[in-house]
Amino acid sequence: MANINLRPWREERTAQRQKQFVSNMLAVVILAALVVLGIGYYYDYQKSRQLARNSYLQQELVKLEQLIREIEELKNTRTRLLERLNAIQELQGNRPIIVRNFDELVRVLPDEVHYNSLIRKGEQVAIEGLARDSLMVSSLMRNLDGSVWFGEPNLSKVGSEGGGKSFYLAVPLKKPDADKQEAAQ
Repeated sequence: MANINLRPWREERTAQRQKQFVSNMLAVVILAALVVLGIGYYYDYQKSRQLARNSYLQQELVKLEQLIREIEELKNTRTRLLERLNAIQELQGNRPIIVRNFDELVRVLPDEVHYNSLIRKGEQVAIEGLARDSLMVSSLMRNLDGSVWFGEPNLSKVGSEGGGKSFYLAVPLKKPDADKQEAAQ
């Protein structure tokens, strides 16, 4: 006789498959939760690293802005010092020119003409004086115009005074080139 197994094997197999399905689902849910938590942790970690980088960059930007301000202050200080240096050099360079201008005023002075006053106004000298006649004033003006240290004189007043001519003229000062200075001496 044949041996018949009456055990409910189909129900056992179904129950076993259900347990396996539930355990697989539970494992997938746990694995999915771990993946989601891992990704969240990774993004939080990356975000905190980026915030740290941004903070570092902000600190460095503040330092650089401070350095830029210091550089601008140094540039301003340098500019002011260069202006002072140029002013001092110009004063040092102009010192002999003033002496040379007065020396040239004596050289161009014709006989029978004398100065009553010499007034320097910026880059111009105002001359007031007396001459024997108008020809002497003209001679003085030609001499001044021929000098490398003076520009073209401008006669503004001529009058008679006690047998002579009083005059008032203005003459611009010039700084001749080195070649012209040597030729004038």
